Amino acid sequence: MKKFRNILATIAGLVIGSIANMALIMVSGKIIPLPKGVDNTTEEGIKAGMHLLEPQHFIFPFLAHAFGTFVGAFVATKLSFPKKSTPAFIIGLLFLIGGITMVVKLPESPYWFSGIDLIFAYIPMAYIGYLLGKK
Repeated sequence: MKKFRNILATIAGLVIGSIANMALIMVSGKIIPLPKGVDNTTEEGIKAGMHLLEPQHFIFPFLAHAFGTFVGAFVATKLSFPKKSTPAFIIGLLFLIGGITMVVKLPESPYWFSGIDLIFAYIPMAYIGYLLGKK
């Protein structure tokens, strides 16, 4: 029964973390408007407009990745029993795989952003989500 509960906790964390990620991405353009001509709704649009993006346009993607991972890990930890780190780190790993996939699909993104995003937004945030969720 514990194993089944932890699998469901991990799935719930993945879904809720993904929703948190997308919510931040959706509001990002209202807070930091994209340059004219950049369409961030498609992969092709992002590729075509990447050269127009400035450092401030990468703030919300990083925050979305970090917050989505954190929320997912937190939820997975809260719902799991016993409060082990495995569900949280599964969330972190799955989100990291998503981040690596985007770096491969969007090689035009700046190296500094890809590095910061892959190093700080996933595994460290999963760990923090776990620490706060186990309390």
